Amino acid sequence: MRKFNIRKVLDGLTAGSSSASQQQQPQQHPSGNREPEIQETLQSEHFQLCKTVRHGFPYQPSALAFDPVQKILAVGTQTGALRLFGRPGVECYCQHDSGAAVIQLQFLINEGALVSALADDTLHLWNLRQKRPAILHSLKFCRERVTFCHLPFQSKWLYVGTERGNIHIVNVESFTLSGYVIMWNKAIELSSKSHPGPVVHISDNPMDEGKLLIGFESGTVVLWDLKSKKADYRYTYDEAIHSVAWHHEGKQFICSHSDGTLTIWNVRSPAKPVQTITPHGKYILGKQLKDGKKPEPCKPILKVEFKTTRSGEPFIILSGGLSYDTVGRRPCLTVMHGKSTAVLEMDYSIVDFLTLCETPYPNDFQEPYAVVVLLEKDLVLIDLAQNGYPIFENPYPLSIHESPVTCCEYFADCPVDLIPALYSVGARQKRQGYSKKEWPINGGNWGLGAQSYPEIIITGHADGSVKFWDASAITLQVLYKLKTAKVFEKSRNKDDRPNTDIVDEDPYAIQIISWCPESRMLCIAGVSAHVIIYRFSKQEVITEVIPMLEVRLLYEINDVETPEGEQAPPLPTPVGGANPQPIPPQSHPSTSSSSSDGLRDNVPCLKVKNSPLKQSPGYQTELVIQLVWVGGEPPQQITSLAVNSSYGLVVFGNCNGIAMVDYLQKAVLLNLGTIELYGSNDPYRREPRSPRKSRQPSGAGLCDISEGSVIPEDRCKSPTSAKMSRKLSLPTDLKPDLDVKDNSFSRSRSSSVTSIDKESREAISALHFCETFTRKADSAPSPCLWVGTTLGTVLVIALNLPPGGEQRLLQPVIVSPSGTILRLKGAILRMAFLDTTGCLLPPAYEAWREHNVPEEKDEKEKSKKRRPVSVSPSSSQEISENQYAVICSEKQAKVISLPTQNCAYKQNITETSFVLRGDIVALSNSICLACFCANGHIMTFSLPSLRPLLDVYYLPLTNMRIARTFCFTNNGQALYLVSPTEIQRLTYSQETCENLQEMLGELFTPVETPEAPNRGFFKGLFGGGAQSLDREELFGESSSGKASRSLAQHIPGPGGIEGVKGAASGVVGELARARLALDERGQKLSDVEERTAAMLSSADSFSKHAHEMMLKYKDKKWYQF
Repeated sequence: MRKFNIRKVLDGLTAGSSSASQQQQPQQHPSGNREPEIQETLQSEHFQLCKTVRHGFPYQPSALAFDPVQKILAVGTQTGALRLFGRPGVECYCQHDSGAAVIQLQFLINEGALVSALADDTLHLWNLRQKRPAILHSLKFCRERVTFCHLPFQSKWLYVGTERGNIHIVNVESFTLSGYVIMWNKAIELSSKSHPGPVVHISDNPMDEGKLLIGFESGTVVLWDLKSKKADYRYTYDEAIHSVAWHHEGKQFICSHSDGTLTIWNVRSPAKPVQTITPHGKYILGKQLKDGKKPEPCKPILKVEFKTTRSGEPFIILSGGLSYDTVGRRPCLTVMHGKSTAVLEMDYSIVDFLTLCETPYPNDFQEPYAVVVLLEKDLVLIDLAQNGYPIFENPYPLSIHESPVTCCEYFADCPVDLIPALYSVGARQKRQGYSKKEWPINGGNWGLGAQSYPEIIITGHADGSVKFWDASAITLQVLYKLKTAKVFEKSRNKDDRPNTDIVDEDPYAIQIISWCPESRMLCIAGVSAHVIIYRFSKQEVITEVIPMLEVRLLYEINDVETPEGEQAPPLPTPVGGANPQPIPPQSHPSTSSSSSDGLRDNVPCLKVKNSPLKQSPGYQTELVIQLVWVGGEPPQQITSLAVNSSYGLVVFGNCNGIAMVDYLQKAVLLNLGTIELYGSNDPYRREPRSPRKSRQPSGAGLCDISEGSVIPEDRCKSPTSAKMSRKLSLPTDLKPDLDVKDNSFSRSRSSSVTSIDKESREAISALHFCETFTRKADSAPSPCLWVGTTLGTVLVIALNLPPGGEQRLLQPVIVSPSGTILRLKGAILRMAFLDTTGCLLPPAYEAWREHNVPEEKDEKEKSKKRRPVSVSPSSSQEISENQYAVICSEKQAKVISLPTQNCAYKQNITETSFVLRGDIVALSNSICLACFCANGHIMTFSLPSLRPLLDVYYLPLTNMRIARTFCFTNNGQALYLVSPTEIQRLTYSQETCENLQEMLGELFTPVETPEAPNRGFFKGLFGGGAQSLDREELFGESSSGKASRSLAQHIPGPGGIEGVKGAASGVVGELARARLALDERGQKLSDVEERTAAMLSSADSFSKHAHEMMLKYKDKKWYQF
């Protein structure tokens, strides 16, 4: 035992930081060399940390763009993120370093590049021709705020409008400013005394590139002649402008205004609009039209698009513009086509929309076929070609946040039949009424999936739903959705709600998910202290009566006033003794709603339906368990949960105690307060707290249990006080939000229990069913339950199971505490067991079979299947073989040799922080312990020796969503919820990092640009076709000079020469070289273009000279030469 004390001193000396504590060697075999040496194959070179993919809806979207040739959609967000979507399965996430909001996106159509304009007045050029897009150039405007950008199709000159009303021109190849500037005071009329406001629109006339239409916020629109550098026409309207759109023939344009009107203008008639429309206006009296009065003003029309078709009327599509009296009406998109007007209601406010058209050329009939609408929390695609404008079924995994995610679990390397089974039951849940056409955003190509193993993500949600997702090969697709709330009666309104609620909202929210992939048993714990067990079935069933149990889980027992006195006798059960009468009468469903003194008592928080329940194929309710109010005290939320299909048991705990239920016999087997689990071995010698006892009917009187308690020999440290232990583990500012992850805090509105009192309670924080050595003297492993608490104690409960078959349903399961107690620093998070060779011993399970099919013939088979299925060769262990228990707490990890219970290895994971998540996972044909700390470090340790293999600072714990959702799984995979709508996946496997480049999809694919529209014979003969403009001649340095240096600063992207020199070998170097090659290609193309332009101009001058010569000598005779 002395070695432990020396070790403790050493721990104190070396504890400075997490990294310092990891440099120490793990403790080796304190009890001599009896432990066999296990060959460990994992080394630090097997580990590398990198982000893989981000799934879900882009959080807080702000901008939208579409490449009509490449068929790629881009979405920018308020946090500077960029999400690119191609065909289903082709997605990409990029991030602007500044984190400034994206205000506009512009594709270089069919060029594999994108320009982003940010709220910090920077422009960035993204190269999309590589799997991980990168910035090639950036331009920072120093003196003006950027408000609008426009890049004409097949042009390299980007028009940039500013808040001051000026327009600058940027060469997108070199990302430098042209000396050509359109100043606001030259654009507007000289007689105008007021500033026209910021530039809100820029576009060139579809038929004449030399004419630029500029919209100012105040209501002024100017048609600017680029060659003559003057305004051709000025159009004024007395309402602010939000957007402008051209008719493809270039003779008309349409403006949307802040009073809900649309004005249509003829280019050559600037005096007044040719037509004014108020799409949602109300004309009260007919005479108002005659008098020329306007209808009632409406909300602003934020955007309008004007799209033409060859065979019919044009489409006018707009967002906003509803009348002010439509209070509570949902946001709408209005589609006006000929005389019909369709108003399409949306679930969330509209951020932006784009009309998808057959042609990229602005001077051709547009032929619109769909509208993509970016909403605040959704992406909707409307089919314009079908009657009724149905929406397309969205194939992207954008519905993660349909209801807020409250917890998630990740399973890699699942049984191969699971995904098809879940998919087949989920396919029946699909909605009807979608467009029959294929999803039109179908650019890019899939990557080569090197990973072939099935991966499943399960998300629990605030509305009580549970979603299963296929996450194989870095994609994500929803498989099946389970609604757990459907077993409960729903209150129709607030007054109707039961006064037994313990949460203000979301009473069905999922807190913990326990799932056995092999048996397909699912168990969830909800926020209203309820547990539901589900069985998977492919058959539909009607459940006449939903099986339910109610459990009274007490913390302390009062000896003065005991409405629940019947439970007192079984408490001082001798440690290790059998408990043959496990079910107290209160565990049966009860009807009493209050105790004699009027306090709420014996009532659950939710009411289970008493009518028959139709259960579709998929997960079907096996049993509902609810904790009940006790003497006016609400049930505390569940902090840990485990289910075992082989034993037919489910166990759960909270800060009051632990309960175990036999879900086959529908009986409560164990119902103990945490203190009672210790029996006479309680190291804290806890006695009832006097202040609480005097005024609280459910106070305590447990002196008989703590009398004569002895600290057992295998406890190595003097335990700290209960309050102290919790203070160490969580910074105060994080406590209020820890409703799910941190086990000792709950959101219940209990006035009777002070927060200090709850904080000091010992909660059940980890549960693990296994077949191992229960006591030191055991010669063979037997089924048991290992229980971990927030005070760092591990207790073992022995399970005595009846034989399989019918006997299992008739004889009781006998449960008894074993007396085995182990101690660690900090709350226990995770436990696992290894065999004598160091291989993981998974808990026993019963393989899945269909339960809703009569099986008289298979009775014998059934009894065989009831016995535990073990996946490891060590199930038939010889007596001499030992096992190892791996226990991970918030502060340290220990490997305990069994049955001797000696500490074989120990590692202090962190001194200054605490572990949020620890998982024992398989990687590269071996296993390791992976931990995520609150200080942002991700660490892995070998097993069983707990050698540190990886320690990387990844991300700080900025909010409790990360703590609640972070999880590791096999094969080096991990994930967490990076925003309320997005899942970020990462890998800590070197092999996956190396293969990632191959697995990612291609965004850019070589596609021929469609042919330009035919001008037609007469248009070619008499003019009137599209007029081209030599922009190079106008905006180039030779004619317009250089821009002022102080106006904007050019910042080369990471793809320059320096980037290559500094880049590491491997993927980063390849990326940098690809960027450089593209940059050089751009420069070469620019040179070629310049040389071509020079050749053209020399050819032009030659033809002029030839023409002059011809004119000079045209009328001369041959002899006059």
